[in-house]
Amino acid sequence: MSLASRSGAPPAVEALVPDVGTLADALEGVDYLVDEGLATALFLAVRLPQPVLLEGEAGVGKTEAAKALAGVLDTPLIRLQCYEGIDVAEALYEWNYPRQLLGIRLAEAQDRNLDERELFGEAYLVRRPLLQAVEHPGPRPAVLLVDELDRADDEFEAFLLELLAESAVTVPEVGTIRASHPPVVVLTSNRTRDLADALKRRCLYHWIDYPDPGRATEIVRRRVPGSARPLALDVAGAVTRLRSLEVQKPPGMAETIDWVAALTLLGVERLDAGAAERTLGSVLKYREDAELALARGTAWLVGADRA
Repeated sequence: MSLASRSGAPPAVEALVPDVGTLADALEGVDYLVDEGLATALFLAVRLPQPVLLEGEAGVGKTEAAKALAGVLDTPLIRLQCYEGIDVAEALYEWNYPRQLLGIRLAEAQDRNLDERELFGEAYLVRRPLLQAVEHPGPRPAVLLVDELDRADDEFEAFLLELLAESAVTVPEVGTIRASHPPVVVLTSNRTRDLADALKRRCLYHWIDYPDPGRATEIVRRRVPGSARPLALDVAGAVTRLRSLEVQKPPGMAETIDWVAALTLLGVERLDAGAAERTLGSVLKYREDAELALARGTAWLVGADRA
């Protein structure tokens, strides 16, 4: 079954997400702020439905987008964290071999034959994230997050194609299992390598950029209750300046939030040179990056010419 032949989203989902604006407002209601482009991509992922590939630098909110979407749909988030060498046993299923062995020994002790269909039946099947998402009973589809797909290899990408195109997976001992409620699939990539064209063709695509200082300030204040707007704005500006340096790990929103949380706990109301130097480890995680920032000057970092 091709993407084009899929039916639309279930009525329960249509009622929750009737249009892009409603989805954007609902995401804001769970403290995830989106621009129109990202809201549209997530809306289409839910309503077509079609997998969506979110790319961007680490820390721009790709994973949080899937979490927020699951919150809006009031449905489980099922996460598959990719890594080098991930295989079917970790992603889809495996058999409970110790339990199978016990079953065989018990059958032998009872002097009875153990049917192969029984040995490879429900009682011995260990469901991993992909199979959990396909078998989710509804009434609303689960959100399946395939996180940092660029860490996996080409073979694993190819393995995903059946799920992305058909909302189905194949367990050789059981057969093909099709989703009664196809999951909303969100794939993320930090673009450490290019993903295959065959996979991209099956997905919507959206690049998430760093938010501008104004939006970053609003995000931070939602995540750090009680933080002062001037401080959040100061930190957002400082983080923007840090990203202009050739640091090994440009700070993302997670580091921005951590920095404001640390400064707020210390009672800092505005970011000054002393506070920035004392707490730089909240935002830069490599010695060389911190040295590079300090060499540029704390006055530059805090925006000494601000009004």
